[in-house]
Amino acid sequence: MSGLLLKDKVCLVTGAGKGLGRATLEAFLREGAIVYANDREPGSLDDCMDTPNVHVLYFDVSDGAADKKAIMQIHAEQKRLDVLVNNAGVMTDALIGAITRPVMEEIFATNVFGSMELLQLAAKLMMRQKSGSIINFSSVVGITGNPGQLMYSATKGAIIAMTKTAAKELGPKGIRVNAVAPGMIETDMMCSVGPEFLQHYIDNTPLRRLGRPGEIADACVYLASDMSSFVNGHILSVDASVLV
Repeated sequence: MSGLLLKDKVCLVTGAGKGLGRATLEAFLREGAIVYANDREPGSLDDCMDTPNVHVLYFDVSDGAADKKAIMQIHAEQKRLDVLVNNAGVMTDALIGAITRPVMEEIFATNVFGSMELLQLAAKLMMRQKSGSIINFSSVVGITGNPGQLMYSATKGAIIAMTKTAAKELGPKGIRVNAVAPGMIETDMMCSVGPEFLQHYIDNTPLRRLGRPGEIADACVYLASDMSSFVNGHILSVDASVLV
C-alpha cells in the first residue's frame, strides 16, 4: 500500500510492543496516523519514545481504571479518537481437564474484558464525532477451534460475537466495528507452539507458508481507512484459506 491512507487519524493500538501490534503500529505510521501505542511491559516501546507521531502508553488492558485513564488522556490531548485496534492478548494452552479457574479468568480478563472495556470507552468518544473504526483481533481458531486451545479459542470466538453485536449497535452512530482473524503468523507467540505443529499447519495451507505480521497490519490499515467505509460487522480472515 502507498499514500497516506490514515493521514492525521488518531489511533490507539494495544499490545504494540511486538508481533502483530508492532507491525500495525509501523504500518499506521507509514500511512500518516497519530498513534497511541500501548503495551503492558515497561520498556517494550521505549525505542518509539522519540518517534514522531507516537505516544507511548504503558498499561494493562485488563485494568479497567487504566483503560479509562488512557482514553481520557487521548481525549485531553487530541479531542478525538478515530481508530481503536484491540490487539493485546495472551495465549495459554491446556487440554480439557487441565484448565484451572485462575487461568481462565486471566485469559478472559485480557482477551475479552479488556477489549470490551476499551470498545465501550472508545465508542463514547467516537459517538461525539459521529465517526470511527474499531478493529478487534480474533483468530482463525475462534472460527475453527483447535485441540489444546479451549480457552484461547473461546476468547477469540467471544471477540467475533462482540464485534458483530457492536457493529449493529454502533453502526447507526457512524462507528464501524470489524475484526481481523489471523491464521498462523510468524510471531514469537505462534512459533512457541513447536516445529511439528507449525509444519502440520504449513502442509495444510495452500500457500505453504506462515503469514507475515505486515500482512495482518495491511488488513488493519484497510479496516481503519476510508477504503472500507461500507464494511461493518465483518470478520476478515487473513489465513491463506487454511484447510484444517
